[in-house]
This record gives sequence, structure tokens and C-alpha cells, in this order.
Amino acid sequence: MSFQNVKWEKTDRIATVFVDRPKALNALNKDTLVELKSAFIEVGEDNDVDVVILTGSGDKAFVAGADIAYMQNLSASEARAFSRLGQEVFLFIENCAKPTIAAVNGFCLGGGCELAMSCDFRIASSKAVFGQPEVGLGILPGFGGTQRLSRFVGPGMAKQLIYSAANIKAEEALRIGLVNAIAEPDALIETVKNIAGQICRQGQFAVRLAKHAINAGFETDINRAMFYESDSFGLCYTSPEQKEGMTAFLEKRPPQYKK
Repeated sequence: MSFQNVKWEKTDRIATVFVDRPKALNALNKDTLVELKSAFIEVGEDNDVDVVILTGSGDKAFVAGADIAYMQNLSASEARAFSRLGQEVFLFIENCAKPTIAAVNGFCLGGGCELAMSCDFRIASSKAVFGQPEVGLGILPGFGGTQRLSRFVGPGMAKQLIYSAANIKAEEALRIGLVNAIAEPDALIETVKNIAGQICRQGQFAVRLAKHAINAGFETDINRAMFYESDSFGLCYTSPEQKEGMTAFLEKRPPQYKK
């Protein structure tokens, strides 16, 4: 597919997807959301990709939010449809079989914060700024923010951030568990690629089953979640990766997984 607002590239089995509207601080409009889903379909189907990094073009913003100029004059039914589109795209990213990492390189506000939360985890630039400022515009987060933020930082902190429309810096995002680590701006992508490379060196069938078990188990009770885990554990033994991984361990050598 030909993209206008998104681009992606791959090196060493790592795909990097960019929201590519730097003049608009990578704001999300309808076309950008549609292109994001298409890009993730492509990387998901690419057998030469094991890990996906999501970031924003330029050095000012990951995604500064949804496109307010686009949203301003929507009707109630149009606004609901726009919300459902964003939710659908972000759920698609969340359910991507391959591990996803958000490299947050600047403003990560509103829809941008919601997009980052759809990834498996987030690494932030020291200059990154996070927030859900929607109530200051007379609306509320509509791309999953009311649900994912409370799951990551707890309902009390999520309510404080959403009700107050407050922005927080990277250090506070790290403290409350919204991001996993902070890197200097010029080292952010290298830091994230190092983490992605470490993931690429593991058994990918097991990595993807682990992702499924975590995501599925998080949405149910602990007893059912344990069945997801044991079923996935058993499935690992249908893959040649299990035999190679354990044989390599016993032979005290690195595993040689087939790509």
C-alpha cells in the first residue's frame, strides 16, 4: 500500500513504523489511523520481521494527539464512529502477534498516549511529555485511554491524570509505571533497537505465545489465565525451537533458531 502519513522500514528483523506528519506534530486524523492499521498488517505478515518499533517522525512528537481541526465539527454520531475507528486500530496493534515497542520521542498526548499504550511497552526520551488532556477540550479520551491507562497506572492515578488534563514528564511516567525506561533523545532509537534485538534472538514461537498468554490472561480471572499459560506452555513443545533451545542449553552454546 502507498502511504501518505505513515512509513515503515526494516533492518535486522526489526520493523520501525513511523507516524509521519511532523508538520502537524504527527497528529492522528482518519487517514492516518487507516494507514497505521495497513502498516501493521504489512509488518505482521512479513516473515522477515520479528519485532516492531512504533515512533513518530521528527524530534518534537511521538504523536501530539488526534487532529483537533478534523474533530472540531463532527456530529455526535461521527464522533462515535471516529472513536470506534481509533479503538479498532489500536486493538489491532495491541493484538499484533509480534512484540511491539513504542519509542516515545516527544509529545505523547491524547491519542498519542493512547497509541503508545497499545504497544507491549514504552521506552521514553528524557524530553517526552505524556498526558490525556481531552477534558480540557470538552471531550474525554476516546481511543481506549479511559481503559488502558487505569490498567497500567491504577484507577486512582488514571482518574487524576484524565480529570485534571495534566501533562507529566518522562520521569513521572517512569515512576507511575507508564514507561519502562528513559533514554537521552539521541540514544532513544538505538536503545529501543538493542532491546528489540535481544527479543529477536529468542525463540519467536515462544515469544508470541507468551504475548498471547499475558494479554489473554490479563482480561480474565487467575484460574482461567493459568489454563492459558499451561496450554501455551504445551504448544511450545510442538515447535523445533524448544528442542533446539534446550539442547543448546545442555550443550552450553547459544541456540541457533531458524529464521
